[in-house]
Amino acid sequence: MLAEYSRKTRETNINISINGNGSGQSSISTGIGFFDHMLESLAKHSWLDIDLKAIGDTHIDDHHTVEDVGIVLGIALSQILYPVGAIERFGGAEIVMDEALISCQIDISNRPFLFFDLPLSGKVGTFDTELVEEFFRAFVQNSKISMHIYMIRGKNQHHIIEGAFKALAVAIRRARTKINLDIIPSTKGIL
Repeated sequence: MLAEYSRKTRETNINISINGNGSGQSSISTGIGFFDHMLESLAKHSWLDIDLKAIGDTHIDDHHTVEDVGIVLGIALSQILYPVGAIERFGGAEIVMDEALISCQIDISNRPFLFFDLPLSGKVGTFDTELVEEFFRAFVQNSKISMHIYMIRGKNQHHIIEGAFKALAVAIRRARTKINLDIIPSTKGIL
């Protein structure tokens, strides 16, 4: 199960491939070091193999690149998720990163919704932490999942953000778990 997608605008040029039957391998290059680290964590803990190359107008700032990567990653993941087969559908994780504890719960619902409550401000290195919400919003809208992500406790911005990406990864992995019944996990019979 392989998904590929490309998006080229006047602001970004992004190519992605995702192997849905992977082992968490990744080759990530966005030109934004901290963001690459977060996406590598997402691949590793979701067990998705992700190959992503992004060139963006980072001479202006990182906003367009981060948001557009969320769009592209979401679209590629949706190619793997839908139509929904015999999977758990719901998945969640609470991830500890030192003093930080982050919860992420998802529903592979084909109905995008984001609840985001991570109290972020300032920068991690040169990365504007406000871009985390922009990434998750673009990702959720384009993967068509419902997601609640929030901090239970934490202080260190790096730990909070990394915990969030890892929590999403584990939630995706758990929600995609195959079940032994030949059913669609919905009372409607379709997602």
